[in-house]
Amino acid sequence: MEIVHVYTRLRGDFGRQCHFSDRPAELLVDVPPDPSLAPDFIQKNPRDQGLQACRDMSEHQVNTERFESDSCGINHVEGGWPKDINPQEMEQTIRYRKKVEKDESYVNSLLTLGGLMEHCIRQNNALDIYQEYFEDEDEVEEIQEPPSAKTINVFRDPNEVKRTVSGLSWHPDGGRKLAAAYSCLQFQRSSRDMSLDSYIWDIENPNRPEMTLKPASPLVCLEYNPKDPHTLVGGAYNGQIAYWDTRRGGLPVETSSVEQSHRDPVYKIIWLQSKTGTDVFSASTDGQVLWWDVRRLSEPTERLVLDLSREGNLDRALGAVSLEFEPTMPTKFLVGTEQGVVVSCNRKAKTPAEKIVCSYDGHHGPVYALQRNPFFPKNFLTVGDWTARIWSEDIRDSAIMWTKYQSAYLMDACWSPVRPSVFFTVKMDGVLDVWDILFKQNDPTLSLKVCDEALYSLRLQDNGRLVACGSQQGGATLLEISSGLSTLQKNDKSLLAAMFERETKREKVLEARQREIRLKERSRSEQSREDEAGREEADQSPDQLIAKAEEDFYVVTETQRRRRETNQVKDVCEEKEVREEETSGSGTSP
Repeated sequence: MEIVHVYTRLRGDFGRQCHFSDRPAELLVDVPPDPSLAPDFIQKNPRDQGLQACRDMSEHQVNTERFESDSCGINHVEGGWPKDINPQEMEQTIRYRKKVEKDESYVNSLLTLGGLMEHCIRQNNALDIYQEYFEDEDEVEEIQEPPSAKTINVFRDPNEVKRTVSGLSWHPDGGRKLAAAYSCLQFQRSSRDMSLDSYIWDIENPNRPEMTLKPASPLVCLEYNPKDPHTLVGGAYNGQIAYWDTRRGGLPVETSSVEQSHRDPVYKIIWLQSKTGTDVFSASTDGQVLWWDVRRLSEPTERLVLDLSREGNLDRALGAVSLEFEPTMPTKFLVGTEQGVVVSCNRKAKTPAEKIVCSYDGHHGPVYALQRNPFFPKNFLTVGDWTARIWSEDIRDSAIMWTKYQSAYLMDACWSPVRPSVFFTVKMDGVLDVWDILFKQNDPTLSLKVCDEALYSLRLQDNGRLVACGSQQGGATLLEISSGLSTLQKNDKSLLAAMFERETKREKVLEARQREIRLKERSRSEQSREDEAGREEADQSPDQLIAKAEEDFYVVTETQRRRRETNQVKDVCEEKEVREEETSGSGTSP
């Protein structure tokens, strides 16, 4: 081994040298045993104990104190006048103004303030704050974030007995408030302790509702007036229509009479586009669509019975569970029924039979949701059973697009008001699905588990960013959708228009092909019947043919004989009438 480093040290630096030697053992101390100390001896069992050389720590959870806000109103009145001047008296105010204007300090202060105001105006005019500096440059495409949604707030039913959120409506001015209708939709499951109230929530304050609506029966649907943000109309479980003005409190201003109302729960109510802004129409499972003027709810202004035979028979009418009205088509509206049929109606038809135009049959269960596309009104979305379907008004036999069958029942759906190709659905398993049919048609773009109970209602804000979902146990969950799903994309409208047109043409081709196949089958069946008849004649014997010819001959002769007798009787009657006329004429001559 090669030595690389060598260390040297003097012997004297190691200290004193140790000398070891061998010697016999030596006893230094001897302590004899003392028997008197034996009773004091305590025998201990051995014990192991672990020690930590760090501080003991404990974990605790603490909720911060909630900030509770309260809404209050302030009335601003004219002020700044001296105590001896009444602002309501015109003469006193004019006299006081003239007195102040003659004061030298008033003139000096105006001159001083005028200089400051002139400086500010010149400063504002120096720069155009609305000038766009880069409008000629090409827009840089932003990197699209993956689709997502996050929960902002949850508004829970404040009552002990929880009820289903059966209807939602956004405040028309900015969407800072959310009206929710609460009812128990399960047959004969409501208890006496169940509250009848519905609520208006401030989306910033989930602790308590901003206002309580007190109807006579639980509300199934509720709708804000798009022209007047202070008024709402609701459809009750007992079939009545109620009208609220939030400035007058939580009690309804007007309620329809039980005799003139629906016989079943009102599942949908919509405000109509009118000059007065007070017209609504409602749909119920009793098979009727009723039109109302909320200023006078004593009786409906118009009725329509959903009888497809167009006889107006209420016993054969289809129960309505959804309703759709597009303001750009003021005479047309759609009704979704319990039987899975969508009925297209025309309100301005002359007769009740002409009001039912056509029907679209495509679902195995009730059509719980029905809405036209806000960008392409001729196409509408329906939800029933386990699928969502997109229809075209021109195709009645089948939908032009549909989703695959889901594992849970679909309860509600709506289009995005911003992106024409995006729609939302909620299911009985508590999942919110967001579909973008331009991206993919078989699966949703985003699936989000909102809660563990069934979702019954869905409503989007006008900006398409906030979505509210109502659950079976009284929870209204507010979610914020990512910008990719709530911002209009380039070429969205043109691409979707091309897709709808292509699918409509495809369905028309298939429909024509199906009609051609049915005509061929019908012609084949008629040809087969004629061939069978020819074979039967060929199989008959000569005696049978002679007997048949004789029978036909006797039938023809008997018919001619009866006709001849009838003509003779007519001639005799005519002769008698002529004679009677001649006789009466000669008897009355002068």
